[in-house]
Amino acid sequence: MTRISLSLAAAGLMSATLAQAGEVEVLHWWTSGGEAKAAAELKASMQKKGHSWKDFAVAGGGGDSAMTVLKSRVVSGNAPAAAQIKGPSIQEWAREGVLANMDDVAKAEKWDELLPKAIADGLKYKGNYVAAPVNVHRVNWLWANPEAFKKAGAKLPTTWDEFFVAAEALKKAGIIPVAHGGQNWQDFTTFESVALGVGGADFYKKALVQLDAGSLKSPTMEKVLGTFKKVKTYTDKNAPGRDWNLATAMVIKGEAGMQLMGDWAKGEFIAAGKVPGKDFACVAAPGTAKSYTYNVDSFALFKLKDPANQKAQQDLAAAIMSTDFQEVFNLNKGSIPVRLGMKLDKFDDCAKTSAADFVSTAKAGSLVPSIAHGMAVPSAAEGAIKDVVSQFWNDDKMTSASAMDKLVAAAKTK
Repeated sequence: MTRISLSLAAAGLMSATLAQAGEVEVLHWWTSGGEAKAAAELKASMQKKGHSWKDFAVAGGGGDSAMTVLKSRVVSGNAPAAAQIKGPSIQEWAREGVLANMDDVAKAEKWDELLPKAIADGLKYKGNYVAAPVNVHRVNWLWANPEAFKKAGAKLPTTWDEFFVAAEALKKAGIIPVAHGGQNWQDFTTFESVALGVGGADFYKKALVQLDAGSLKSPTMEKVLGTFKKVKTYTDKNAPGRDWNLATAMVIKGEAGMQLMGDWAKGEFIAAGKVPGKDFACVAAPGTAKSYTYNVDSFALFKLKDPANQKAQQDLAAAIMSTDFQEVFNLNKGSIPVRLGMKLDKFDDCAKTSAADFVSTAKAGSLVPSIAHGMAVPSAAEGAIKDVVSQFWNDDKMTSASAMDKLVAAAKTK
């Protein structure tokens, strides 16, 4: 996904008696397609509250550049009101003492009742809300072309054994079984779905959230790695370096039968005029129907000195969690509302399935953070583990035993 950083500035609500505008500045990188439309909705939502909106670009491209600019701004005492930060990085910023306590907004808007505990906990530091969540992406999806499956005489898989039977049938029919882009985050997206499907939610939590050495080097992990490597044999030789959306296009056109990818892939199908359940299938990745790997976009809220700016910031936090914004934003983004209990009449069947599973897995304890998308472990460990997984995917001579040793070492990276 394109990650060009952009900051947005907004002026606060001006009361009839006090001509003092607050300013809210927001760092994010939603700049293309559905993402840009989604960002525009937040702007519109704030303008409805009487705020004015001003764009401010950060030079230098992607999200890493944005974080560098953010650090220098915070250090110099000129923090923005909010920045797009997620997962353990929220706690890393909170430990620096630079995030604002949003409990007043959260209590007034009843966030504790409207968010699953697993999600709410990730937005808090020492029990206080310091970030506002925008959406939920489900990562453990399998996307498929029904016509390709029909041509191959194959059925949609619910287990990894069935996956390989379907892949073999597609291959015999002259169709690329698995559309894949050989980039480390895509390799890892596939890997975590295999780990969840083969090992289950408890194993996934121990191995890829708690980074338990015994789980990272276990017979279950050996089976995960073997299954993961087998998936590669059903990808095409042009996969290395391919962008995820080009892999999705292969499924849309029927050149490939399946893709393992998060629900942002759905936006590509919809943009191509395809209808869920008719022109494409969205099912949980094999073996993962009763689990859910989540990727939640959030805005961390920074401490501000000016009272008018603080008020504008609180209005922004409230707007992010409002039903109107959650609906319009997620319809544009392809994700689902993070806020529970919303009407989903305008959402498609894939989103309705995702929303139902989001609730049921939260209750069952099988709602787990996506390590591939920055939700599960600190960034240094995540990067090291991603490198091992991609190395294993790309090196046919690397054994599962060697990969497990490397995973254990990578998990200790600070």
